[in-house]
Amino acid sequence: MILSRAKPATHAGTAGHGKPQHGAKQAPRLEEFLAARDYTGALTVLEFGGGKGDPETELWVGYCAFHLGDYRRAASVYEALGHSKSPAPQVALNLACCYFFLGMYPEAYRAAEQAEECGLRTRLMFHLAHKLGDEARLMQFHQLLEDVTEDQLCLAAIHYLRSHYQEAIDIYKKLLLDHRPAPSRIPLPVTSGRASGPSSRGPGEGRGAESESAIDKVPIFRDYLALNVYVALCYYKLDYYDVSQEVLQVYLQAHPDSAVAINLKACNHFRLYNGKAAENELRTLLDDIHEAYALIKDLEPVVPQEYILKAVVNAALGQEIGSREHLKAAQQLFQVVGSSSSECDTIPGRQCMASCLFLQRQFEDVLVYLGSIRSFFSGDDAFNFNYAQAQAAKGNFREAEEAFLLVQSDKLRADYTYISHLARCYVMNKKPQAAWELYRAMETSSESFGLLQLLANDCYRMGHFWLAAKAFDVLERLDPGPEHWEGKRGACVGVFQRVVAGRTPRETLAEVIQLLRGTANSQVEHIIRVMKRWAKDNRVNV
Repeated sequence: MILSRAKPATHAGTAGHGKPQHGAKQAPRLEEFLAARDYTGALTVLEFGGGKGDPETELWVGYCAFHLGDYRRAASVYEALGHSKSPAPQVALNLACCYFFLGMYPEAYRAAEQAEECGLRTRLMFHLAHKLGDEARLMQFHQLLEDVTEDQLCLAAIHYLRSHYQEAIDIYKKLLLDHRPAPSRIPLPVTSGRASGPSSRGPGEGRGAESESAIDKVPIFRDYLALNVYVALCYYKLDYYDVSQEVLQVYLQAHPDSAVAINLKACNHFRLYNGKAAENELRTLLDDIHEAYALIKDLEPVVPQEYILKAVVNAALGQEIGSREHLKAAQQLFQVVGSSSSECDTIPGRQCMASCLFLQRQFEDVLVYLGSIRSFFSGDDAFNFNYAQAQAAKGNFREAEEAFLLVQSDKLRADYTYISHLARCYVMNKKPQAAWELYRAMETSSESFGLLQLLANDCYRMGHFWLAAKAFDVLERLDPGPEHWEGKRGACVGVFQRVVAGRTPRETLAEVIQLLRGTANSQVEHIIRVMKRWAKDNRVNV
């Protein structure tokens, strides 16, 4: 935007030119709001200052709306001004900027073509050439960039978007050195060209002697704090996670609640330490799935990390709201990364393919991919949880139980999916009492009712009739119905058969009879009579 803050509309809150009377409270002026970057306050002055409809006032309305992120309103203002008899020369370019931020790139290009030549127009056309994939015009406008801060920042942004991270860093470092530095200095890697070494390292590998010797002291840029985030992002992309974190910390000290900075810090911690450390950093943002989707939905992924990020957000949202559409999108995005020639043999690539197959419920193939990288994630709760679920889905309950018990996160261990899967593993591994204890530790809820149904049926199928009888008894009392009685009856008869066969202690028979007495059914007395007759003949006290 190219309006000058020095010349706001004089009638908008500044009509009186004389000195205020002694003791009178002077209303805030437009210039004061603009100087403080309080665009909401400035917009209020403009809307209620009596100058509505005046072209100069409308220009400031558009300016404030733009800086508030309301690009649609700003575009409407400039469109209206553009249809006036003699629109201000900056209207076309300002409208083009609004279109750009609305993602309307062809419209932005056409509007910018009508604008007068200036630095902002050059920068805008440079970005539009990149967005529209016009390499010839990209080079044309590249040649027009000058050695000024705004143009160099624009060039750095394009380098970043085209994955030329070292070139972007070189520009940022030059800007750092061209401005007055703060006293503190941190080590930053310096290379002669685009860095290629770090991105080819395997997990856990250091930067080595070569890159250690290429360390230079560069001042932290404290005047334009946002540049610290840009530099940190570039170093993250180059796998210099520790350096990225040092640079990022300068910004976080000033803006500790920045979602972008917190996310980047979590990513650095994930790479440097583990998922648990990353989760701790993200704890304040864990409930923002819908906001994350709003930010990511219009992103057109270019590099693997962007595909993975968009896939993870779609998967999380799809599971939360039960959307097959989002889960399908996640599956496709994971597949793009997992099947690409450059990523298929990397750890993230195999994780992506495993995630894709998991969503397709192809668990045998999931185990192949997860098994190949399991040694890298021995202490990762999320990995062990997913690995255990895949093993359980394939009926490998012993391996699944071992993996479930490796999970240390209290949040995951309290999740119903975790509890129900572990309970099934216990039942299938002939540990029904351990499964029953999981149920007893739960609060009464729909989830505990569901677990009780699972235990009743699984225990019955596995021949753990006494636990099945207890589960069906509770179910019958909670929801009286013929199906629960039939399950209870069959389980009790099963216990009796095992007692007769000498496979269950005889003392259990008294508890079975007591359980049966809790049901008001004509069949109960007949079953109890048979059991008592056998007990009498075999001298069993019931």
